[in-house]
Amino acid sequence: MDAVIYLAVLAVLLLFWVRRKGVEYVIIHHRWVFVCLFLLPLSVVFDVYYYLRAWLVFKMCSAPKQHDLRVRDIQRQVREWKNQGSKTYMCTGRPGWLTVSLRVGKYKKTHKNIMINLMDILEVDTKKQVVRVEPLVNMGQVTALLNSIGWTLPVVPELDDLTVGGLIMGTGIESSSHIYGLFQNICIAYELVLADGSLVRCTEKENPDLFYAVPWSCGTLGFLVAAEIKIIPAKKYVRLQYQPVRNRKMICETFSRESQNKENHFVEGLVYSQDEAVIMTGVLTDVAEPEKVNRIGYYYKPWFFKHVEKYLQENHSGVEYIPLRHYYHRHTRSIFWELQDIIPFGNNPLFRYVFGWMVPPKISLLKLTQGETIRKLYEQHHVVQDMLVPMKSLEKLIHFLHSEINVYPLWLCPFSLPSLPGMVHPKGDEAELYADVGAYGEPKAKQFVAKSSTRQLEKFLRDTHSFQMLYADCYLTREEFWEMFDGALYRKLRGQLNAKDAFPEVYDKICKAARH
Repeated sequence: MDAVIYLAVLAVLLLFWVRRKGVEYVIIHHRWVFVCLFLLPLSVVFDVYYYLRAWLVFKMCSAPKQHDLRVRDIQRQVREWKNQGSKTYMCTGRPGWLTVSLRVGKYKKTHKNIMINLMDILEVDTKKQVVRVEPLVNMGQVTALLNSIGWTLPVVPELDDLTVGGLIMGTGIESSSHIYGLFQNICIAYELVLADGSLVRCTEKENPDLFYAVPWSCGTLGFLVAAEIKIIPAKKYVRLQYQPVRNRKMICETFSRESQNKENHFVEGLVYSQDEAVIMTGVLTDVAEPEKVNRIGYYYKPWFFKHVEKYLQENHSGVEYIPLRHYYHRHTRSIFWELQDIIPFGNNPLFRYVFGWMVPPKISLLKLTQGETIRKLYEQHHVVQDMLVPMKSLEKLIHFLHSEINVYPLWLCPFSLPSLPGMVHPKGDEAELYADVGAYGEPKAKQFVAKSSTRQLEKFLRDTHSFQMLYADCYLTREEFWEMFDGALYRKLRGQLNAKDAFPEVYDKICKAARH
């Protein structure tokens, strides 16, 4: 009881201090106060609401019944736009701050907003090994349902709030991607409402050009209203082996070797300096050594990247058994390592035990409340980039990032890139092993300047036939963008589907000028 009174008094004092200093001052100079007092509790309310809603909808089987009605409403909106003269481009009516991307699209204010309220799991067919979902279903929903009935997605991108629509229209990756490829490679069908209001389904055999053109198109060919995704049997645990590696060459060689070994169900690397990393390999299993089980997803547990770093500091390898869903969302609580810049003491044991159950704050709420000052500070002094590079260029990229940006940790995730039609494919005619290198945080390089440094990075990527994920800040010119990405099939479909007058080109949605 004394502890409760103490916390209540402390909360009252903090609120009084916030009132005296002003909300704007606190948000800019002591953001952790605003996050802890307001955004964390509000995030819990959001999570509870959406969890209960998803549970009720699935138990009552109401989603399939409502789906057709909602799709017809989207078709009605599109036809209405067309009948009114098609005066502006169309886009989804979902507010920009609700997306996981750190930037908000300016086009939402000038385009015709089509309201798309599609956020439910429609069907799980274990015989065909397929789950059919609406585009706003997120990874937290999918894993909670599928894992509870003994199934899972082959590729489960990190962070609970990533949506199926975003992962298809953009892209998604996970430590199983060296086997299964990117998120779009586990999708077997898309359903879209096109510019004329018609509903079309596409697969590898049915409307194949559209099927291959949809990924990376960012909603500029039509409105995604459903997707069918492969599922596979799940197991209880991931047997995870931690291997500290020193020397940049050895890091890349070890990571590449483990990524080529298909007996590893999961491969991941965390690079803590240009010559220090921990390479992790995981295997699905139903049997675990009890004393080695680590339920890393519990709120009071250390943040995963800090837990991994101990193997490097103590210079020894190790094995743990992590429950499957805990493994899938191992970086969620700390938003990889971004939360340490917002709540510097967030990994402190006391904070974790008292407030950890509310972590993380919703990324959408962080965006909504950041204000113009913080947005500009983040833009100039913060990096969030995912770079998809051929494995043979990985060592060069790590060296480049150290010299020009110097932000750690770096996230390494391997993936197989098949030689298929579309915007992203290898240079040759065969599948190639690539690596996603994630750089998130405050650059330490003295010469770092956001625009010029990112421009240098983008040139490196173009020169090595690499790709930049489209959620991040993009300073490419239009010509440079289409040098990086193959636009042949995309432009063909834009013409065939009369999408040119209905949707902006993908470049005009993702370039720096289109976002703030």
